[in-house]
Amino acid sequence: QVQLVESGGGLVQAGGSLRLSCAASGRTFSNYAMGWFRQAPGKEREFVATINWSGGGTYYADSVKGRFTISRDNAKNMVYLQMNSLKPDDTAVYFCAADQSGGFRIASRLPTRRDEYDYWGQGTQVTVSS
Repeated sequence: QVQLVESGGGLVQAGGSLRLSCAASGRTFSNYAMGWFRQAPGKEREFVATINWSGGGTYYADSVKGRFTISRDNAKNMVYLQMNSLKPDDTAVYFCAADQSGGFRIASRLPTRRDEYDYWGQGTQVTVSS
C-alpha cells in the first residue's frame, strides 16, 4: 500500500511561482512512475506531468511544457512540481499519483492516463489570481 500526501498549494498572482510536494510511503517508491494531475471546477481531472524511476525521463502536458518541472528525490520518497509563470487557467486541485508498473519506461511511454495510476493523494488547491 502506498500513501501520498501533497502540500505546497496556495494563492498566487499570475506570473508567480509555486512548488508542490508529494510525500510517499512505501519501500519500493523508487520503482514507481509518479505523476501530477489537476482538476478544475466542473472539469475532468487532467494529466500534467510524469517522471520515471530515476528522474531521467519526464513527460508534460502541452499546456504546462516549459513552465512546470517535475522532479523526485528517491532518498526522501518525495516528488515535486515546480510551477513557474502561473496563469489563472492553472487554477485547480493538484493531485499526486503513483503507478507501480510504469517506473522503468522511457519518457515517451510514461503513463499519462488516470487509469494507469494505482494510488492517489488527496489533492492540494492552487489558485492563480489575475
